[in-house]
Amino acid sequence: MASEPRQRLTIEEYLAFERETETRLDYLNGETFAMTGASHEHNVIVTNAVAALRPQLRSRGCTLYANDMRVRTPADLFTYPDLVVVCGERRFDDPRRDTLLNPTVLLEVLSESTRDYDRGTKFTHYRMIPSLVEYVLVAQDGIHVEHFVRQASDRWLLTEIAGREQTLELSSIRCKLALRDVYEDVLDGAAPQAG
Repeated sequence: MASEPRQRLTIEEYLAFERETETRLDYLNGETFAMTGASHEHNVIVTNAVAALRPQLRSRGCTLYANDMRVRTPADLFTYPDLVVVCGERRFDDPRRDTLLNPTVLLEVLSESTRDYDRGTKFTHYRMIPSLVEYVLVAQDGIHVEHFVRQASDRWLLTEIAGREQTLELSSIRCKLALRDVYEDVLDGAAPQAG
């Protein structure tokens, strides 16, 4: 028995539907993809990162969003990063102010089901955002962070850090994230694992 093809949505149809439902959906090329619930570790990591960054961003002209700020890329991927920082003027897709166009830093917490998407399709689309300077991938199954920084040549430099004693420096927003703080109450003494 053949399955029926999925109906493709226009961007306008997607936004209208999404704004009326509690379900968060990513959108690309007419298709939507439901985002599943996050694990305990995922939620704690995002909360810890917000708690560490918020005091550092005060009075710097930057805004921090966690989980529910939709980002639109130039190639029309609509998605919800786990953490978004935008500095300077915030530019939105429309007067609803629920779809951001110009993030400075994006952070994603990797999971088994999303790690390939976060490193592949999502990062390909994120790199097209002219304002984006740093992209951070945080493992939840080990103390390990992948930090991508846009270079002047429009290439991206990857630095990996692991271990509770390490600190991630986010130079575009002049902030530091101590991994001991990011992973507090998550992985007591766990060794880093390849993501």
